[in-house]
Amino acid sequence: MIETTNLQNTPPRTRVTVIADALRAAILSGEVAPGDRLPSEAELTRTYSVSRTVVREAFAQLRTEGLVEARKGSGVYALDPAQTQQRPFSDLDTERLSGVIELFELRSAFEIRAAGLAAMRRSGAQIEKIVRAQEELAKCFETGASTREADFAFHVAIAEASQNKRFAEFLTLIRPGLVPRVELEAGDGPPRAYIPNPDLVNEHNRIIDAIIQGDPDAAESAMKAHLEGGLDRYRALLRKSYR
Repeated sequence: MIETTNLQNTPPRTRVTVIADALRAAILSGEVAPGDRLPSEAELTRTYSVSRTVVREAFAQLRTEGLVEARKGSGVYALDPAQTQQRPFSDLDTERLSGVIELFELRSAFEIRAAGLAAMRRSGAQIEKIVRAQEELAKCFETGASTREADFAFHVAIAEASQNKRFAEFLTLIRPGLVPRVELEAGDGPPRAYIPNPDLVNEHNRIIDAIIQGDPDAAESAMKAHLEGGLDRYRALLRKSYR
């Protein structure tokens, strides 16, 4: 049987990791064979005493690793682990600082351009979607709640406004490591807590202003500053961990 435990008093990200680890172990060991249906969201929610959001994050992590696939209206099914190495990002460890830094460097290569295209191509409805995501993020930031989901929605809304669906698809592909709000490991040292970006809301607002004004250069510049700021913070955390 898939190993289970009550995770009610553990941090949200730890819950995700524990559930994903248990499901992964069952797939890799053959306990869950390729083509088998995994327990449903409702079943895992009851078993682990967690929210559906935690379960969905765990499934998203396994999808990125190429271990499961979701079938609309049917559930989540195990894939053949032998094919995992053929999947992009299958060896990316987003629980470590080095993995997060890799993703930030990669994001800079396409999200900056997406912001510029969004400034040129966005529709009124897409601007409203970006603004709504930002409003939700600001609310979470003010109350001290996790901004992870709202932050992801914000970046996806901009990617969609570029009118190039590949940008949004790519963000979804790397979602498990996008905008982390977790304790991360560096080298062989202990986990270190992520320090929230105090300028997150203002940085997003500058991106929105440029997109609304239809200024691609300003949008790209604002997105670059936003992503490079995050990258610099993680690099500083990595350097600190080795002192």
